[in-house]
Amino acid sequence: MELRMPTPEQLRTVYAADLKESFPASELKPLRAIEQMWADGRYYPWCLFDGDEIVGTCFLWMGHPGWALLDYLCVSSRRRNGGIGAVILEKMLEREQGSIILGESEAPIHAPDPAMAERRLGFYARNHARMAGYDTEMFGAHYKTLYWAAAPVSDERLMEEHRFIYQSQFSPERYARYVQIPRDPLAGPPCQVPWDE
Repeated sequence: MELRMPTPEQLRTVYAADLKESFPASELKPLRAIEQMWADGRYYPWCLFDGDEIVGTCFLWMGHPGWALLDYLCVSSRRRNGGIGAVILEKMLEREQGSIILGESEAPIHAPDPAMAERRLGFYARNHARMAGYDTEMFGAHYKTLYWAAAPVSDERLMEEHRFIYQSQFSPERYARYVQIPRDPLAGPPCQVPWDE
């Protein structure tokens, strides 16, 4: 299996067939935004190929050099529960060796399916993710913050780079309205809104 960039047509197919099926509208960027960010060099839509078949994806939103956010990790519905997710992460970390990769995973306390959210966090922990000491809220979705790095990184440094990634894409007004890094730990359940509202 090989992790490589798709063609624009393959990206559109993966978006329609896998991402739309796997992520709620409130968490899914519009395809046009992904395509534009990719064209601008700020987004790497890595795909895992098994021969000619795309069996999974890990989309990275690039920040400062040496920093990125794992925006989407998705295994094709045809290949789930076979260890593909772990292979994707392993190959992504090889490709991005030396970088610090941030991640966001739904917080079980406010997830529609708390057990599934717990399983996701367990999957990331088994695949070498470290847990940051702060949560985030994006478009009304509450996330735990994860990261992959060779050594521990302070929350202050993580938050600085985490904020930069969103601030580089959003206007100050949009950022202030939809992004909380960190999320207030005393805040109640959020109200989700679509990413492209």
